[in-house]
Amino acid sequence: MASKPAARLKRAFSNPAWICFTWFGMTAGVSLLATPVRFSAPTVTREIGLDIGRVVFTALNRAELVALVLFLIVIRVSGDARRWLAVAGVLVLIVMAQAVWLLPELAERAEMVVRGIEPPPSYLHGAYSTLELTKLAILFVTGLVALGWRSEQH
Repeated sequence: MASKPAARLKRAFSNPAWICFTWFGMTAGVSLLATPVRFSAPTVTREIGLDIGRVVFTALNRAELVALVLFLIVIRVSGDARRWLAVAGVLVLIVMAQAVWLLPELAERAEMVVRGIEPPPSYLHGAYSTLELTKLAILFVTGLVALGWRSEQH
C-alpha cells in the first residue's frame, strides 16, 4: 500500500487542476501582460514589437501544445476522463485553430510590416484574441471545478 504522502501526490497529479492553472498562468502572462507591455516601451518600434511577438507567440503555442498533451494525459489517468471530454475537445479545437490557421496568418502579416508593407485590415487579431480569452476562461473554470470535484471525492 502506498504511503499517505505518495497517495496524496498521485491524487494531486491526476487532478487536471494543476495543468489548468499552470497553462492559464503561462498564457495569461504572455498574452495579457508581456505583449501589451512590450508595445509600451518607448524604444520598441511597431516592426520590432511585431517581430518579437511573432517569435514569442510561436514559442507560446509550442508550450501550449505540450500543456494540451499533458492535460489529455492527466484527464485520461484521472479515472474520470468522460467528465473532461467536452472541455478537452474545445481546448483541442482552440489550440489547433491557433496553431494551424491564426498564428501562421498573423506571422505572415507581422512579416509584411517588418518588410515595410502595411497589410490590409483583418479580423485575425480579433479572432485570435477571442479564442485566447475563451481558452483562459475555460482553463480557469476547469481548474476551479477540478479542485472542487477532487476535494469532494477524497
